[in-house]
Amino acid sequence: MTATIDTTPRVWIGCLQCHNEGNLVGDWYSASEADKITTSKVHERVINPGTHEELWCLDHENLPITGECSPYEAAELARAIEQVPEGELPALNAWVLSGDYIEDGDGLPSISDFEERYCGEWSSFREYAEQLAEDTGLLTNVPEAVGRYFHWEAWSRDLAFDYVVLDASPHCVHVFRNL
Repeated sequence: MTATIDTTPRVWIGCLQCHNEGNLVGDWYSASEADKITTSKVHERVINPGTHEELWCLDHENLPITGECSPYEAAELARAIEQVPEGELPALNAWVLSGDYIEDGDGLPSISDFEERYCGEWSSFREYAEQLAEDTGLLTNVPEAVGRYFHWEAWSRDLAFDYVVLDASPHCVHVFRNL
């Protein structure tokens, strides 16, 4: 039985005034709905909620950001990444967190650029390079006696200048084209 990893973007939305007063008042919500959460919803379990007005995402899961953000920013980002197939979310997160990604006009990761650049998850860049060579027929018309002398390491190293390679796990990498 394989374990299922939950990749749902979530945020912990808290009352900023309560937080500044030393009280953690808030809860976890779906990031795509973060901009719809009201102060009364956050304070519904508080006996004397007062008239606090400002909410803030003080923590998050499965969003490609570091640090805190506004509920609006969290919702916009979550709705943008919902366009990516679930299996590619770790790659999108790695791409954005690397800082080497393309933004759309709203400052969000460009999903179309991600899809155009992402080449998949591989055990190494060398494995990707060898598959690319096979797929493109790099050595198709080269006699076998000559092909044995092809310097795979040098070719892979030179090819890597046209790609961004990011760690996916201890034994895998995500490969992105530089366009």
